[in-house]
Amino acid sequence: MPADEMHKGHRRRLREKFLKSGLSGFHDYEIVELLLTLGSPRKDCKPQAKEALKRFKTLRGVLSASAEELQQIEGVGPHSAFGVRLVQEVAKEYLKGKIVDQPLLKSSREIFDYLYHTMRDRKKELFKVIYLSSQNQIIEVADLFEGTVDSSAISPREIVEGALKGNAAALIFVHNHPSGNPAPSTSDKQLTRELVYVGKIMQMKVVDHIIIGNDRYYSFADEGLIEEYEMDFLNLRLRGTSEAKRRLYRAKLM
Repeated sequence: MPADEMHKGHRRRLREKFLKSGLSGFHDYEIVELLLTLGSPRKDCKPQAKEALKRFKTLRGVLSASAEELQQIEGVGPHSAFGVRLVQEVAKEYLKGKIVDQPLLKSSREIFDYLYHTMRDRKKELFKVIYLSSQNQIIEVADLFEGTVDSSAISPREIVEGALKGNAAALIFVHNHPSGNPAPSTSDKQLTRELVYVGKIMQMKVVDHIIIGNDRYYSFADEGLIEEYEMDFLNLRLRGTSEAKRRLYRAKLM
C-alpha cells in the first residue's frame, strides 16, 4: 500500500475514534497529530506531533505554544500549525464568552481561567488592564506593558485615557509572574496601592489586581488589600482636609 494511502487511513481512524468517544483513549501525541492534520491533511504528522511533545513537555505546553515556536519544529509550517492555533483561539473566545456581560465583582477565578491560557508560559511579565462598565461588564482587555512590572513602568495616564475612551467605570489589573509563584512582591503592592489611589482620584473603582502564576493566582481583592488601600486613601484625604482647615484657621488669627 502506498505511504500516502497508509497515512490517509491512519488519519481517518483517528477522526473516527474521536467522533465515537471524544479524546478518551487518545495518547497526547495523537491529539497533537490530529490538530496538525487539520492544516496538513495530506501529510504524515506523527513525527512532528511527537517532537512537539518532546520540546514543550506536555500537551498543555504544545497547546499554549506560539505559531513561531511551533514552526521551529522541522516539518511544521504555517499550515501545519493551523489546528493548534485554531484550538487556542476557540478556547480563548469560549472563556471570554463566559465572562463578557457577566458580573465580575466576585469572579477572580473566571478572570484567571480566561487569561491563564495566554499568560501562563510567558517569559516576561505582561501587565493588562480590564476596563469595566458601570454594570461591571467587560468593555475591553488591553495589554499595557511588557517587562518588569513596577510603579515606574506603568503609566497611570495611559490607564486613565483608556478608561475615558471606553467610558469605563471600573478597572481590573492583571499581570503574570514568569517564576510561577503568584505571591506579590513589595513592588506589586506599592503599584497596586498607587493604582487604587489614582482610581479614587479619577472616581473609578479598582476592582482587583490579579497575579497569575503556575496554575494558581493571587487576588488583591480576595485578600482584602484593595479595601485596605481604599481606606488608606480615605484616611490620607481626611488628614489632608483637617490640616487644610487648621492652616486656614491659623491664617485667620494672624
